[in-house]
Formats: sequence, structure tokens, C-alpha cells
Amino acid sequence: MKKVKFQDLGIMDYKVCWDYQEELFKKTIDQKISNRKLENPADAVTPQNHLLFVEHPHVFTLGKSGDVAHLLLNEGQLKAKNATYYKINRGGDITYHGPQQIVGYPIIDLDQFFTDIHKYLRFLEEAIIKTLADYNIQSARLDGLTGVWLDPENPDKARKIAAMGVKCSRWVTMHGFAFNVNSDLDYFNQIIPCGINDKQVTSMEKELGVKQNFEEVKHKLKIHLAELFEFDYD
Repeated sequence: MKKVKFQDLGIMDYKVCWDYQEELFKKTIDQKISNRKLENPADAVTPQNHLLFVEHPHVFTLGKSGDVAHLLLNEGQLKAKNATYYKINRGGDITYHGPQQIVGYPIIDLDQFFTDIHKYLRFLEEAIIKTLADYNIQSARLDGLTGVWLDPENPDKARKIAAMGVKCSRWVTMHGFAFNVNSDLDYFNQIIPCGINDKQVTSMEKELGVKQNFEEVKHKLKIHLAELFEFDYD
């Protein structure tokens, strides 16, 4: 059974966490490169896989294919909202991270699992779909768009509850997903989320009408990720 080291980082500044991701990401890639130089493959060291859960203080992040015009605040307004902004090296457009949102960063070597980035994204989505089902929230995918959606078949009601944005190099992943549990949804009004201006954003709290047990939701999501990817936690 494959092993993944899990860390719950609590609340951590976005840039501090991004730097930590980059450190783990580089270490994994360096190990893979080192392994390929070995004359005897039996001497290879299996790169460590990681899963980080974290909450960030209010922050907006723009992916490398995104449009800065989708951030609707200027520098002064960002400060007034007690928020920061970063242009980063993941795919996708703009999104928001904040307290009571589960942000997950799998830093895993897909050579140990399967070399299919689309399957990887679908598994991340499926883990969230299964977690929501534990709370009797029916969710699904929306054709042509990543993430997890409620009422995706109804254009007037479709709303996103989890966003995805990843980077993959040498089949090693970083960045990941953001799952709205008890998120302050007003912050999504300050952007055009993921560049999609005709869809709403929601959270578990909004859908169920009551604040959710954040630690319980994290625990259920951890279990579903391990089952889907067939790994054990270190």
C-alpha cells in the first residue's frame, strides 16, 4: 500500500505555505532525477508523498492562465478587506482562500499511482463529492469545467462548492483544491471566480443552513481521498 504523509497546518499565511509546497515539490523531483541516474534501479529511494490541509487568511490567487481583470479590487480595497493577492504557478484563473475553507495540497508522485492528470483531478473531485454525500448534499461535475458543483444540470441554479487548480511536473503534483465548508462567501463577490461570471459560489454552511463541524468534514475528506487513491497515511 502506498504511503502519504499527512500534515494539518492549521491557519498559515499563503506565501509561507506556497514556499513550503515548493520545498516538498522540489525534494520529490530531485529524488526522482537522482533515481534515474542510478546504475542499479534497486538502489532507488521512493519519493515521499504528501497531503497538506491548511486554512489561509483571506487571499486571492490568480493562476498562470488567468486574467487580472477578474480581481475586482484595487490595492486599497484589498487592504480594507484585510486580504492579499498573489499571481501563482498553478493552472486556472482567480479564486479565493480564507478561514473555514479546506485547502488541500497533494504533493504526490503520480508515477506511484497513475500517470493521468485528468484522472487525478477527477479523483480529487470525487473525494469531495463523496464527502458532501455524507451530509446528504448531492453534487456532481459540470461538463467542461473543473471543480464540484450543485445542480450542475440547471444553468440558473448551478453553483460551485469546490475549486481545483494544480501544477504537475515530472508527474509530481502541487497546489490542489479549495472546499467551502463555512467560508465567508462575500469574498467571492470581489472576484469573477475562476473567470466564470454567470455561476454562483456556495458552501456547506449555506446549503445546510448551519455552521458545520470543520474538523469532522476534514476527517471524512481524508478518508475518501485515501480510499480513492488507495494509500495509507504515514
